[in-house]
Amino acid sequence: MMNVLITPLRPEHYQELLEAMKAAYPNWQGSYWQRGAIKRLLKLFPEGQFVALVDGKVVGCALSIIVDYEKFGDDHTYEQITGQEHFTTHDPDGDVLYGIEVFVEPEYRGLRLGRRLYDARKELCEHLNLRAVVFGGRIPNYHQYSGKMTPREYIDKVRLKEIHDPVLNFQLSNDFHVKKVLRRYMPGDAQSQDYAVLLQWDNIYYQKDDRPVPRKTYARMGLVQWQMRPYHDLDELFVQVEYFVDIISAYKSDIAVFPEFFNAPLMAEYNHLRESEAIRHLARHTEAIRERFAELAVRYNVNIVSGSLPEIRAERLYNVGFFCHRSGKTERYEKIHVTPDEVKYWAIAGGNNLRVFDTDVGRVGVLISYDVEFPELGRLLADQEMQILVVPYLTDTQNAYMRVRHCAQARAVENECYVAITGSVGNLPQVENMDLQYSQSAVLSPCDFAFPYDGVKAEATPNTEMVLIADIDMELLSELHHLGAARNLRDRRKDFYELAFRKIKKGKTAGK
Repeated sequence: MMNVLITPLRPEHYQELLEAMKAAYPNWQGSYWQRGAIKRLLKLFPEGQFVALVDGKVVGCALSIIVDYEKFGDDHTYEQITGQEHFTTHDPDGDVLYGIEVFVEPEYRGLRLGRRLYDARKELCEHLNLRAVVFGGRIPNYHQYSGKMTPREYIDKVRLKEIHDPVLNFQLSNDFHVKKVLRRYMPGDAQSQDYAVLLQWDNIYYQKDDRPVPRKTYARMGLVQWQMRPYHDLDELFVQVEYFVDIISAYKSDIAVFPEFFNAPLMAEYNHLRESEAIRHLARHTEAIRERFAELAVRYNVNIVSGSLPEIRAERLYNVGFFCHRSGKTERYEKIHVTPDEVKYWAIAGGNNLRVFDTDVGRVGVLISYDVEFPELGRLLADQEMQILVVPYLTDTQNAYMRVRHCAQARAVENECYVAITGSVGNLPQVENMDLQYSQSAVLSPCDFAFPYDGVKAEATPNTEMVLIADIDMELLSELHHLGAARNLRDRRKDFYELAFRKIKKGKTAGK
């Protein structure tokens, strides 16, 4: 399992950064960065320098300065804009964040680290109230076409996807637009034939009078309403999984959610066995599924709630899931209350782990299906300052679904949080005890003036495979806590009653 992090550059990163640069530019004919230049840059503008770490190793970076762009205009060279790499052009009172370097080592380029580095630059640009991010981008495949077309013709064909240029294609997909073709921008770049493309991303929040930049307070949820269908193996199943993750990532979502036991179609291979034996065979896939979700979370830059999966520990079977952070970290959650059918057919045991996950968009709790029908669990999570409750479920009939739906709505009201629920649709005639599925995924909210009157932020079409995308605003929760017409959390009579974890297993509480 990889741990991925975009973090500010520090002195201890110098040597690894220089080594990573050489690995990123194996055929570079010019000179590489020197340690002294990196030190000067870090001293002048520390907040503008980022590195990408994978398992603690530097594998990429994004370096930048601030310039007063009117002093240079669109016609400039790399040496002019960087003060011959002495960075005397850096101006803290300037208006443009100018990118002077970005790279990722080749073997790590499938993790979308470049996109994260550019996102870090954009966030810095907004935070500093600068009007744009600008840089000169290489066109490394141009040397293959320079005898047949001009740089402008080449750029047009790249934009139309008739020609692939790994650098320019990437910049265009990250919302940068071409301003100009620069000649002799960086002499010695034979692949680009000494040309570069001046690219710009505009900060829509920029205020000339330096008013505070609006702070992002929302999270975007992507709920997968999963169609149960036959799959021959785990690879085929994950073709469909990655398809949905890709869609949710393309909509710039922060959290992707899959349903409870979405991998049940793989039990068809064991249909000749008793149900309790078949699901134990299914549990053999769980560790591989966890690893694949963790990899997808990093590669597509989206936090993933893996739904739920059977897991064997100490010869007992549990219903568990994983919160796969886009940083690479993976955390585990368990179903506390198992249904009568789970006990009867699968001999599943209830877990003892209940906690809130700290994420980059807020504090998230997960309750698997039946658990949401027990209000104590939601309240225990609310006491840990939960903002979003995620409920992957598996329901066969509309009656069963409505139990989950109504209880989830109640949890949103009484705990002043958002609740995202999602399940599966369709049927699996080849799998015992998985005959029918009914689902209508939804994002639910408290019922107060700042929220929908019926507490339904968004909902999917019933019994149809789809992805539900919805934005939720955390700032509204904060206002509700203090100014709501009803304040369920604050008005509890703690002088009269309380709710707490019992101590279990050598004195450890269930919530730790």
